[in-house]
Amino acid sequence: MATLQENPLLEGLQLRRTPDPCALVIFGASGDLTKKKLFPALYSLAFRRLLPDKFAIVGVARTTESDEEFKARMKEAVQQHGRDEFREEAWDALTDGLRYIATDFADERGEDELAQTLAELDEERGTGGNRVYYLAIPPSVFPTVVDALGRRRSAEGWTRLIIEKPFGHDLESARALNAEIQKHFTEEEVFRIDHYLGKETVQNMLALRFANGIFEPIWNRQFVDHVQITVAESIGIEGRAGYYEQSGAIRDIFQNHLLQLLAITAMEPPIDFTADSVRNEKVKVLRALHTPGPKSVVRGQYGRGFVEGEEVLGYREEEGVDPRSMTETYVAAKLYVDNWRWADTPFYVRMGKRLPRRETVVAIEFKRAPHPPFEEISADGLRPNVLLVHIQPDEGVSLEIGAKVPGQGMTIRTVHMDFLYGGTFRTGMPEAYERLILDAMLGDATLFTRTDEVEEQWKLVDAMVAPWKRDRPSFPNYAAGTWGPPSADDLLRRDGRSWRHH
Repeated sequence: MATLQENPLLEGLQLRRTPDPCALVIFGASGDLTKKKLFPALYSLAFRRLLPDKFAIVGVARTTESDEEFKARMKEAVQQHGRDEFREEAWDALTDGLRYIATDFADERGEDELAQTLAELDEERGTGGNRVYYLAIPPSVFPTVVDALGRRRSAEGWTRLIIEKPFGHDLESARALNAEIQKHFTEEEVFRIDHYLGKETVQNMLALRFANGIFEPIWNRQFVDHVQITVAESIGIEGRAGYYEQSGAIRDIFQNHLLQLLAITAMEPPIDFTADSVRNEKVKVLRALHTPGPKSVVRGQYGRGFVEGEEVLGYREEEGVDPRSMTETYVAAKLYVDNWRWADTPFYVRMGKRLPRRETVVAIEFKRAPHPPFEEISADGLRPNVLLVHIQPDEGVSLEIGAKVPGQGMTIRTVHMDFLYGGTFRTGMPEAYERLILDAMLGDATLFTRTDEVEEQWKLVDAMVAPWKRDRPSFPNYAAGTWGPPSADDLLRRDGRSWRHH
């Protein structure tokens, strides 16, 4: 009878040091993020005994409920959304120090209650004045909460602040928010979270490049023809019209997730894997990005169509959306990294809502062999080699190569060499939020974005959005369930290339 191997990824997690005793305070504890992501992640950490023994959680939100009601609701959320089997002993270990405070974010009485609760937990749970504040709240109340936390900092222990995106809505607002934060907290205490950076496959991009001698020598303009990055979602705006009407695709996905993927793909080898070394190299890439002209940017908005066999509404028909809305739900662009490694190598990027399926893929297409003697006898046209990094949903790496078809004659066909996490490591991978929450408790900022990264990302987005104020495209310009507007295909066709549909 075969026995399953232990998951090497979990072994790696278990070897990490345990964080110091601390209290985790979640602002916005009644929201979907807390229910679907944060508590399931905390349960998985408790399940694997990766949390400190002296630990407490405080939920803060406007919703009125008792400690026990909040605990019961989070238990149901973990049972519904968690990746691990539910065990009462693990749940009890996690929630023995659980408290809930119902208060408005700008209420002084609530500030007093929170301070008193944390002082009690220091005494009861031995959390030693160490605090992790998670701001799962609307960006409009960030300054209010940050100011209150700064004024009431504990005299003992350390403080860390986890801030969800969006971090501002343009360069000016991002700088203003940074200035507000820096009144009370140092850069080392601020953890700007981008859950994409917590995904194992994104981190594996660094291992793929820098732990394998076969890739790094050819990871440059001499051997790479172009790079494609796709962040596709089949869902619509999921009832978030109020947020999405203000952000659009470029602020929701492009400014953070997509530019971070590009930076990791294009960065130089860091001198080590400390937080500052890795982030220094990413910033260099972001600074080297050339602002694309209007002809190198495509935006779109979905209309009615069919996704996975079901008819769905157009964006302007979604609840809460202006019927004449000019908000984009799709962006494609041709970008250049103006440095020695990547000069003249295009990075084609695209992201959108209501596309045929959910997938995030980085495709590195290499230049064709200089003398292909098999071109005429290839079964499907001799294609260039492509390295595909699948970020989600089927995490793994695939390399397309030409191989001989069995039988007489020399017929060549493109085949795939695949590495899939699920098949190789036997069990599920850690969720991104598990890794990121644990890193914040440990004070490791490698997978979080720094002030200068955020500002460079906004500089590019502001420059791309500026011309949009002068023109009004004909929206909607792609049907839900398709791969975006025809002009996105033209963007590559002009260069003799085409988008990959994996």
